[in-house]
Amino acid sequence: MTEELNRRKFLTYVGTGVTALTVASSGLGMLAPKAEAKGAKAASHLFGFNKKVSGLNFKPIEPTDKDDLVLPKGYKYDVIASYGDIINQKGDTFGYNNDFTMFFPIQGSKDRGLLWVNHEYTNELWVTGPKDKNGKFTKSQIEKLLYNQGGSIIEIYRDEEGIWKLDTKSKYARRITGLTPFKLTGPAKGSKAVGGSDVVQGTFANCSGGKTLWNTVLSAEENYEKTSEDANLDERHYGWIVEVDPFDASFAPRKHTALGRFHHENSSMGLTNDGRLAVYMGDDKKDACVYKFISKNKYIKSRGKANSDLLEEGTLYAANLKDGKWVALTLEAVREKAAGNKEMLEKFQTQADVLVYASEAAVLLGATPTDRPEDVEISPFDKTVFIAHTNNSDHGNIHGHITRFLESNDDLGSLTFDFEIFACGGRQSGFSAPDNLTFDSGGNLWTVTDISSSSVNKGVHSTFKNNGVFVIPTIGQQEGEAFQFASAPVEAELTGPCFTDDETALFLSVQHPGEETEDKKNPTSMWPHRKGDNQPRPSVVAITGFKY
Repeated sequence: MTEELNRRKFLTYVGTGVTALTVASSGLGMLAPKAEAKGAKAASHLFGFNKKVSGLNFKPIEPTDKDDLVLPKGYKYDVIASYGDIINQKGDTFGYNNDFTMFFPIQGSKDRGLLWVNHEYTNELWVTGPKDKNGKFTKSQIEKLLYNQGGSIIEIYRDEEGIWKLDTKSKYARRITGLTPFKLTGPAKGSKAVGGSDVVQGTFANCSGGKTLWNTVLSAEENYEKTSEDANLDERHYGWIVEVDPFDASFAPRKHTALGRFHHENSSMGLTNDGRLAVYMGDDKKDACVYKFISKNKYIKSRGKANSDLLEEGTLYAANLKDGKWVALTLEAVREKAAGNKEMLEKFQTQADVLVYASEAAVLLGATPTDRPEDVEISPFDKTVFIAHTNNSDHGNIHGHITRFLESNDDLGSLTFDFEIFACGGRQSGFSAPDNLTFDSGGNLWTVTDISSSSVNKGVHSTFKNNGVFVIPTIGQQEGEAFQFASAPVEAELTGPCFTDDETALFLSVQHPGEETEDKKNPTSMWPHRKGDNQPRPSVVAITGFKY
C-alpha cells in the first residue's frame, strides 16, 4: 500500500488528532471477536452508525457442494417466498429467478417491512414450457414469460419466535412485470431513437438495483435481448434503469433514459460535494464500461419523491481508466469523434441516440472496456467506489476481481479519479467471479459469486465448489482478505444481499437452483426441499444469528 493511500485513509477515517489515531489503531473490521467489537464501536463513533451486529463475528465455512444453503455455526435461514407462492389477496404470485433485494422498513420497524425483489429471467423447463417447432412461444407462454420477470413487492415480518415470514394480507404487496406500463423520462422520451414512444410495456431481465435518497427503488434491466425477441417487443424499450415506489401504486413506474441504455447490473446513488446526485452503474458484458450519471440540479430532501425529476436531466459519463477521467457522453463529442464516418454520423444524430446506444458511444469516446463490470457500490465510509469485475475469459481473467475507484477530492462529482485492484478472485483468495456487493457497519464488503451453473464444480472452478457469500474487510489488518460466510445449493447463485437497518437479518436470493436440469424427473437440485414439492424453486431467504 502506498504512503499516499495510507495518509488518505488516515485522514478519511480518523481525522488528524492523536485521540483519533488511538481509535484507528484498534483495527476496524478485525476478525477476532474482541477486535471486531472495537471496530463496531469505532464505526459508530466515526461514521454516525448505530450499533450493528454483522461483521466478521463468525467462523468462516469451507467450500461445499451440498444441495443446501450452508451457513456458519449459529446462523440459520428462513425461506420467505419461493417461485409460485401467492403474495397477496389478489392472488399474484412470486416471480422466477429472484435477484436483487431491498428492504423498506414500515414506520421504522426492524421487524416488519416491504421487500422489493427483482426477477431476472425464466426457464422453459419449469415456467413457460418449450417453444413450438418454429421456435416460437404461444400467446399464453409469452404472458408467463413476461409475468414471471420484473419485480415483486412483498410484505414480510419477524414473528415472536424470530422467524421471518410473508404476509399475504398486505395492502402493499403487488407485482411489477413485463406487462406493466412504464413511462419514459429524459432525453429519449418520445424520440425517434425509441420509436416515438413515451410509454412502453413492462420491465424484464431485472438484475440488481439500488435505493434512491427519497425511498424508492431503482431496478436495472440487464440481458434484455432474448425476452424482447421471444415476446416480439422493441429492444430499444429495455436496458434502462427503472424506478418504482413500493409504498405507492399511484407513483407511475418509469424508465430514466438520461441514465443510458446498456446491460445494467445495478445503480448506486450518492451526493456530490455540491449536492447533486451521482449514480454509478455497471454494464454486465465482456469488454464493457463503467458509468456515472451526475444530475444537473441539486437534491433537496424536503422535495421527497419530486426529486425523481433529478434523474431526467444531467450528464452521463463513462470511465477512462488509462487517463483516470470520466468522459462525458454528449452528442457534440460523439459527432466530433465520428467525423468522416458516415455510418456513425447517421446513427448518432441526437442526444437520445447517444443514450440509446450508450455503450457504443462510450467506447467511441475512449472509455475503457473492462471485464464484465457488475455491481458498483459507493462505500458509506469514505465514498470510494467498489466495482465487481466478474470475469472475462476472452482475456484470461477467469476469476475476476474487485476494483476500487478513488474520486479526486473525495467528491462523487469529480471528473478525475485514481483506482486500485482491491481483491482478486482465484485459488489464492478462495472466491471466483464476484458479483453483487453490499457493506456492513464494520467497514466490511460482502460479495456474492457468480460462477456460471455450467462451470460450477468443474475444471479450474472445482476448488471453489458451489457459489458463495464472502466477507472482505475494506480496512484494518485483514483488508482485502475474503472469508466465506455461505455456500449455495447445487447450480444456484446467491444474489442481492441486503441487511435490515440493525443488521440482525440478511436477505438473500437463491437463484436458479438445479439450473442444469434437463429431465423434470431427475432434477439436479430439489432446494428448498419443501415437503410435497416437485421442482427446485428460486427463493428469497432471511439469514439470522448475528450477535452483538
